[in-house]
Amino acid sequence: MRPVPQKTPIITARQASLISCHSCHLLCKPTALGSNHGLVCPRCGAKLHSRKVNSLKRTWALILAAFIFYIPANLLPITTVISLGKAQSDTIMSGVIYFIHTGMWPIALVIFVASVFVPFLKLIILTYLLITVQRRSTWRLKDRTRLYRITEAVGRWSMVDIYVVTILVALVNLGALATISAGPGAIFFAAVVVTTMFAAMSFDPRLMWDAKESLNGRIQHT
Repeated sequence: MRPVPQKTPIITARQASLISCHSCHLLCKPTALGSNHGLVCPRCGAKLHSRKVNSLKRTWALILAAFIFYIPANLLPITTVISLGKAQSDTIMSGVIYFIHTGMWPIALVIFVASVFVPFLKLIILTYLLITVQRRSTWRLKDRTRLYRITEAVGRWSMVDIYVVTILVALVNLGALATISAGPGAIFFAAVVVTTMFAAMSFDPRLMWDAKESLNGRIQHT
């Protein structure tokens, strides 16, 4: 019978006394750089930290701010159209409903997914990841890591609605015939997208795996 191959134990950077640079991702050994206070990366000069400083606090603050911005972003008008002296203001959802009534389902679907569904789903996912980290959960860590990567990648596409508003404001300026201007909802919507992007950047996914590492350490000591 063939011998059963044994799994090589996985050693993390923290266990190997290494620190990963957040800017250039170089693995640095603190003993070669001096003390743990004021360490800098020898390649790019960025400050070195084992984990992102105050990652949970910063992410929670940004998520709460995004939830607050999300309400006026959907209630206030995002565009105001003045045509022949008549003004009409539209929110994101009223624009989606308009395209549905006119039979433009693909455009309505793109606007709804990019401007309503994706920002809200990103807030829910980041909130879920924060709660699981604070509860030190070790459940489905790989899936949660993939979920974070997807959230970080697709979040920036929510700006498509702001791009459309910017193009319309720049192109449609016909004086007394028709004029399009951005409404206050556009400012709050842009704030939602920007704060969620910063929240995803401030969240450290390695904190999810620290719970498993500490659990394995307790099991080995028992």
